[in-house]
Order: sequence, then structure tokens, then C-alpha cells
Amino acid sequence: MNNLRNKVQLIGNLGKDIDFKQLENGNSIARVPIATKEVYKNSDGESVVDVQWHNLVGWGKVAEIMNIILKKGKEVAVQGKLTHRSYEDKEGRKRFISEIIVSEFMPFN
Repeated sequence: MNNLRNKVQLIGNLGKDIDFKQLENGNSIARVPIATKEVYKNSDGESVVDVQWHNLVGWGKVAEIMNIILKKGKEVAVQGKLTHRSYEDKEGRKRFISEIIVSEFMPFN
């Protein structure tokens, strides 16, 4: 049951090209937003499209492969874990962000 804890699976389209960086310590990181879309009918019978944006982060070999294979607009299935962190912006305000740390992904044609 432990492998079910904090597991996220999404299918969506990438909002931009991969932001890839090779870090000084030799590790690599890839960041990219992904949009998921749900279409449903509201109580009046009208179709509603709900788009949610999520932040994906890949580390190491996953990041390197993401950088090679994934491009803006590409549909992809991802699996990972949900994390939250905070940082200070340029004005010194504390900001909070949620990210999915990608462990596996599969692009579609």
C-alpha cells in the first residue's frame, strides 16, 4: 500500500517547451507546465470545459529524457508525487507553489 501514497497521474498537453538546466553539481532539472482538461455538462445541460494547470519537475535522467522528447503542445501521461514549497519573489513576498515531481512519463503521438 505504500506505493499508493502521494501518487499523481495526469494526462494533458504541455504549455511550453521544457526549461532544462544542468546544475553545477552535475544534476539536471527540467520544468514545464501541463494543462489538463475536463469537459462536463452543468445543471443547465451546457458543456463546460475546465482547464487546470500543473507544474511538472523532472530530475536527473528523467529531466534529460524530458528535454529530448517533450515539446510544447505535446500530449503526455505523467506519474509522480505532489510536493509543495515556498520561496521569496523579487519584492520579498513569500510565494507558495505546488509541483509534481515526475518519476515516469509517456508521450502520445
